[in-house]
Amino acid sequence: MSTFAIFSAQYLPHMGGVERYTYNIASTLIRRGHKVIVVTSKTGDLPLFENSEGIKVLRVPCLNLLEGRYPVLLPGVKFFTLWKKLKRLNVDYVMVNTRFYLHSLFGMAFAKINCIPCITVEHGTSHLTIHNPVWDKIGQIFEHCLTRVDRCFCKEFYGVSMACNEWLMHFGIESKGVIYNSIDPTAFQKLAQGESESFRYKNNVKPGAVAIAFTGRLIKEKGILQLVHVMNRLHEKYPEIVLFIAGDGDLEEEIREQKSSYIIPLGRLEYKQVAALLSETDIFCLPSFSEGFSTSLLEAAVWDNYIITTARGGARELLPDDAYGTVIENNDEETLYNAFEQILSDPDRRAKAVELTRKRVYSRFTWEAAVDKLESIFEEKTN
Repeated sequence: MSTFAIFSAQYLPHMGGVERYTYNIASTLIRRGHKVIVVTSKTGDLPLFENSEGIKVLRVPCLNLLEGRYPVLLPGVKFFTLWKKLKRLNVDYVMVNTRFYLHSLFGMAFAKINCIPCITVEHGTSHLTIHNPVWDKIGQIFEHCLTRVDRCFCKEFYGVSMACNEWLMHFGIESKGVIYNSIDPTAFQKLAQGESESFRYKNNVKPGAVAIAFTGRLIKEKGILQLVHVMNRLHEKYPEIVLFIAGDGDLEEEIREQKSSYIIPLGRLEYKQVAALLSETDIFCLPSFSEGFSTSLLEAAVWDNYIITTARGGARELLPDDAYGTVIENNDEETLYNAFEQILSDPDRRAKAVELTRKRVYSRFTWEAAVDKLESIFEEKTN
């Protein structure tokens, strides 16, 4: 068996799509008998070294910028101690998750200097934004410069969706393929079984009422404000529909101000609570305009939620046509409103779509399939 080092600028207990991707790839590799080291950023009072569920976690001292969205590693004595420790672990393969962190460059450089096969997996489909034109432009220039340096150390890039591969072309990089973002459907469903609390009951949702879910960070990129505005319009025609909003972020306070009998902010939920929520909802909506391949779409599909989302990330790969769900080109409020109108008036279409999408998840988007692809990539490098 082999030793994999996965470099991920952010990792558990910090929650996000890249963090879950890293954890699930690592866990699946461990189950197959491999050794896994996750190299990530040290935030808060987390230890430099720990062993978690058989995964060795090494944390690099960092400076947390943009409220934790962009950790920057800090060279120093502890950094070089970690480098030496990592080298003693006899790593066979290096996988770098995401491309635009200095932490990513650290992983690529470690692999290059030590002659270790390395791949980088892209998770984004647009530039990072802080919604300031000047700083966004500076950030874009920095990202292009950093990517040029990245390419000196790593030649093989993959995406978690075809949309990510298209985004790589923006930097002149031709992807080698896709290692899909995935899910363990059985494990995700089991999470909900231990939750006795009913979100519908607690919030006085009438039996038979259509419940819509949004799960994710409450930031502008996710389109949550457009969704709330559309819900206010829909409620006039469909007075019994409700929207559950699970997540936290920059817009949390603004969303809480919109709380009503039919717009129900839940704050940040534990992962098992997310599973329980989706087991009670009928439609999942993610009107994002920046996405790699949202795990939330897969989670919703496992629990038979009809999906309405934008043509970002892996949406078209999960929902190849209208028989599977609704993919809209943008999150313009009128477009989003019309998408809801069409599906709320056609429950038979919803029922057929959720069955098709669930089957597609089980056949194509599991962690076992993702790790099969990962193993085959590195096997080809060593044969």
